Amino acid sequence: MPRQAKNILFIMFDQLRFDYLSCYGHPHLHTPHMDRLAQKGVRFTNAYVQSPVCGSSRMSFYTGRYVDSHGASWNGIPLRVGEMTLGDHLRKLGMDAYLIGKTHMRPDHEGMQRLGLDPDSIIGARVAECGFDIFERDDGLWPSGPDGSYDPAGEPKYNDYLRDKGYDSDNPWLDYANAGVTDEGEIASGWLMAHATKPANIREEDSETPYMTSRCIDFINAHNSSNSKPWLCHLSYIKPHWPYIVPAPYHNMYSKAHIQPPNRAESERENPHPVYEQFMQNVVGQAFRRDDVLDAVIPAYMGLIKQGDDQLGRLFKHLEDTGRMDDTVIVITSDHGDYMGDHWLGEKDLFHAPSVKVPLIIYDPSSRADATRGTVCDALVESIDLAATFAEMAGGTMDNELDHVLEGRSLLPLLYGQEVAWRDYAISEYDYSVTPAAVKLGVAPRDARLFMVADERWTYVNAAQAGFRPILFDRAHDPQELNDLGASTAVEHVAIMALMEQRLTAWSRRLSQRTSRSENGVLKMRGASRRKGIVLGLVDGSEAPAELTARFRGKVAQRFDQVD
Repeated sequence: MPRQAKNILFIMFDQLRFDYLSCYGHPHLHTPHMDRLAQKGVRFTNAYVQSPVCGSSRMSFYTGRYVDSHGASWNGIPLRVGEMTLGDHLRKLGMDAYLIGKTHMRPDHEGMQRLGLDPDSIIGARVAECGFDIFERDDGLWPSGPDGSYDPAGEPKYNDYLRDKGYDSDNPWLDYANAGVTDEGEIASGWLMAHATKPANIREEDSETPYMTSRCIDFINAHNSSNSKPWLCHLSYIKPHWPYIVPAPYHNMYSKAHIQPPNRAESERENPHPVYEQFMQNVVGQAFRRDDVLDAVIPAYMGLIKQGDDQLGRLFKHLEDTGRMDDTVIVITSDHGDYMGDHWLGEKDLFHAPSVKVPLIIYDPSSRADATRGTVCDALVESIDLAATFAEMAGGTMDNELDHVLEGRSLLPLLYGQEVAWRDYAISEYDYSVTPAAVKLGVAPRDARLFMVADERWTYVNAAQAGFRPILFDRAHDPQELNDLGASTAVEHVAIMALMEQRLTAWSRRLSQRTSRSENGVLKMRGASRRKGIVLGLVDGSEAPAELTARFRGKVAQRFDQVD
């Protein structure tokens, strides 16, 4: 009997660089459990997110739509009421969708209030939670400052868990899970990167990544009966996102000897693109140009990834022990990468590969995927493709049924080894309107937008909305993306930039807002009005089938057109 997947485990790490896994080529950071999954499935090498920042990237994952379509273009900008999400599509197809961990989504409270949606109702809760049913949400950002807490949702269950374990604090997430201890017994906060070499002041099994893994195991156990409804579980890990601090023994597994030299050149700082220059000069860029910061932070970042891989090993063993490995699709990816000093930058935000490309590994136990096990796929993949893939796995069809809402493409043909025409370029967007860069450049909020077009060779960034020149990298001759050709007048470069502009223009003209009627629905509307009495343009009726005008002919019953 052919094997068939029933469930989907959609695993996302936050801020995980694609090249910090051993199956993607890192020479020192060994990730055997992710590697093993890649050997059982397909590893994609050219997966691009639709925005290199948490919130907007995730909203594209969850809606299957470009940022320009869903509108949640930066952290804290709500996903407007009415946007269809992954959970909406899957529930219509008979599959539940649950969340464990982070979404970074802010609900559209104003829109919900306008429509009378009670956030405590089932529908209201789903609208407020990106369409997911919540097993446990935790965005993993629980600091507090002079003006209060960053996250308005209230403290996480994780803090209650830590207090029950004996961590005495009004915010144990801040004081223990993300802080070490100085030699003087003071809190060594992970927010200060100088403390990245210290172990977090928490037992390893109580730290965030093991905790979320345990919650996923709880979920699997609760949905393990043979007659349970098919589910998608979005396990969304908080790490290796900052604060960069990790508990023992992971805090000193790696050292300066394991750090890859930063990919940067002095020439990048000579007459750089204005937007790029501002990000190099911001507080994060200035910190990550320092060797002492890299020497402290990168080993901690690697330790966080190693801990994540070990926890996946624990999770995969539970799936195998419970029989779920044989009927569950497993996806591993990230919402964006991390510069880690490359190009004189930290964090993410721009469109160099360490920021905008992500790991993507998909294991499908179905027998149809046997032909591609252990293979590598170089096709240009976009993060919005996952929503289309999951919908098709649940029984939906993209052709004329879902493609009026979902803008990605199902990856099933690539997973099943089928020959298929594929996209020629990928798109990513960045709204920098709330950043210090926009302020210092004097750019109005509506103009602070960047658009990336990347194909198999070239990466092009349009910044024309604010009046700036483009950015261009030739990855065939400059794979490290150190030489910006955006100001070049060479014939080849001018021609490539013109081609990329044509592609961006074609993309901008896509049909993205007619989401209330499918292609099939439009096809059914063609000519329907004529059969309901609307036959505009006829002269004497001979131009149309007689049945369309039958109601317009015949003797009148009474005449009122003549006046006595």
